[in-house]
Amino acid sequence: MPRLRRRPRPLAIAIAIALLIGLLGASSAIGQGGKAAKTAPTAHAAVRSFSYDQAKLWIQAAEAQHQQVLVAFYHSEYTPTKLPSVALYQHDVQKFIKDFPHVKQYQSWDESNRGNVKYSFSSPSAGASARYYQALLRVCKGCTVIGLDVLDQANITPTLRYISEFKREINHLHTLMPSIWGLHDYSDVNRLQSFRTRDLTQALGGQVWLTETGGIVQFKPEFLNVRGAGLTRAAKVLKYTFNVAAANPRIKRLYIFDWSGGTSSTRFDAGLTDAHGVPRAGYVAVCRALHAAKCSVKVSNH
Repeated sequence: MPRLRRRPRPLAIAIAIALLIGLLGASSAIGQGGKAAKTAPTAHAAVRSFSYDQAKLWIQAAEAQHQQVLVAFYHSEYTPTKLPSVALYQHDVQKFIKDFPHVKQYQSWDESNRGNVKYSFSSPSAGASARYYQALLRVCKGCTVIGLDVLDQANITPTLRYISEFKREINHLHTLMPSIWGLHDYSDVNRLQSFRTRDLTQALGGQVWLTETGGIVQFKPEFLNVRGAGLTRAAKVLKYTFNVAAANPRIKRLYIFDWSGGTSSTRFDAGLTDAHGVPRAGYVAVCRALHAAKCSVKVSNH
């Protein structure tokens, strides 16, 4: 009689992944021959919210194509409102690192300052984020570990406070102050503004990676895609985003979220392609910003 196997305990954290490639090489329309402008940060593609099994398949596929991966940890899909203890976090992260020895770039928590949404998910305090960061450093020797990963939001005052509290806790822990920081600057660039990015990169200090950014096609209720207006707006925002990044010497990379777009019922949509994989105007804007060949493609109206 066969023995029943106990199902492994699910990880206390989920995984957000960004693909590190010189160009958005997932599409032949951009191609391998294009080169980014010398003054601009390199651009990459970003995807989010993988379970462990999904991440395993995705990373294996990326590594088979000799592509680098940036991994960020996030709340568990099983217990999203319950944050792991530092010991549990370190245990699960160590397991992940052991399973993927070729991944060398990590973020300790995705959008740490996002806050709590009742019944949906919880976010760590600045102090907890510092302890997660310290735990990741302990188990990932020789890795590039990004310090804090923050979302700008329309009012950046709470974000600035969060950064300050994180740094204060890092000093209390007597651990290594990050030299690379992560920023998601949606609120700023999608209003065609740059002061939030400027002030936050200054507050973070050191090198900054825009670990998630992009032109919003639709984000209800503020950004709507009425008769294709969102597609035009997103393309304009993407062009603007590259200019903002190139003008800021602290910003060395930008990761565009995301590749595949949604439908008219999708609440958040910043895809470079539509739901069927057809390039949008934003795709062309990115292609041209990277000075790639063959940017003239037929674009989607959806």
